[in-house]
Amino acid sequence: MNKDRQTSETIRKTIIALLSIGIIAGAYMVYKNVSQKNSRTRKAKPQKVTQVYTNTVENASIPINIKASGTLSSKKRIELYAEVAGIFQESAHPFKSGTYFAKDETLIKIESIQQQLNLKSQRSSFYNQLVQMLPDLKFDYPQSVNQWEDYINKYEIDRPIKPIPTPIDTREKLFIANQNISTTYYNIKNLEEQLKKFIIRAPFNGMLIESMIEPGTAVRVGQQLGTFISPYTYEVEVSVNTSYDDFLKIGKRVKLYNKDRSKSWTGKVSRINSTVDPGSQTIPVYVDVKGEGLREGMYLEADLTGRNEQNVYEIDRKLLVGDNEIFIVRDTLLDLVQIEPIYYKDETVLVKGLDDGVKILANSTPGAHKGMIVKNISE
Repeated sequence: MNKDRQTSETIRKTIIALLSIGIIAGAYMVYKNVSQKNSRTRKAKPQKVTQVYTNTVENASIPINIKASGTLSSKKRIELYAEVAGIFQESAHPFKSGTYFAKDETLIKIESIQQQLNLKSQRSSFYNQLVQMLPDLKFDYPQSVNQWEDYINKYEIDRPIKPIPTPIDTREKLFIANQNISTTYYNIKNLEEQLKKFIIRAPFNGMLIESMIEPGTAVRVGQQLGTFISPYTYEVEVSVNTSYDDFLKIGKRVKLYNKDRSKSWTGKVSRINSTVDPGSQTIPVYVDVKGEGLREGMYLEADLTGRNEQNVYEIDRKLLVGDNEIFIVRDTLLDLVQIEPIYYKDETVLVKGLDDGVKILANSTPGAHKGMIVKNISE
């Protein structure tokens, strides 16, 4: 009996041991198969190689041509304002935009009859005042009578008043002042100056580019009447970065172009502002220019030839990574190196910091990163 139980216990332990060994062996086989599959999968995945075009760096001396633009305006430009009131009577030519006037021709004549009559009245009163003063002058200052008589004899009411005689001594000067001679004289001179303002004459040969009144229009004091310019000499204001102000000199020649660059003119730097624009960090530069085809308000582009930058290389601005980095090709890998931008053009930039013979990307590559595997297919 005991012997049978011992035999059964032995068989049970043997079965358990065999099952444990089988489970362990099965788990090992499963692990081995999975490891082999993963290993085969990893070995089967190929490495991606990106084909790129490159350029070989050759540093050189490159001239910097600064491009700037501005609007043309006449150097001689006058805004016409009325200093007196009245009716606009006439002009030497039609007072219309685009009309030319020669120097001293009448631009605007304002009705002044009332002013002329008032002036004549004042001159007549002054003449009577001088005549009434003459007897006392003969009695008290006989040495001065001749010059005052000569002045009265030549006096004309219809002509501008002439300077009064100069008193011989202090006593005569006080006598003249007591008669209000000087005061009346200067009042008449003031009226004569006001009368001149009823006629506005062309200060130089030029053209009316803006007209704001027509004959028959009532003119008010301070009213703007038009704009008159000289169409022969113009200037254009351009803004230049402060980093290039060292080669800007008065008298420097500048090439100017119209918007589509179909025409060109040669200008000359006439003024350089000493004030820097705080927002753009640029300096206003004024260029004089004259020639056929120029018009007030025309948009012009200026090419200012600057200094030669030594040991620089010109690249596409799209190749910049950030502000001062660029991808280069080292063997079969991309690397990122720092450079120094010197001058930005419309589509390119001059940089320093690249050694001769270094290969850089010829164009931007999507997904480019440091350590990326590449194959140079062409330059």
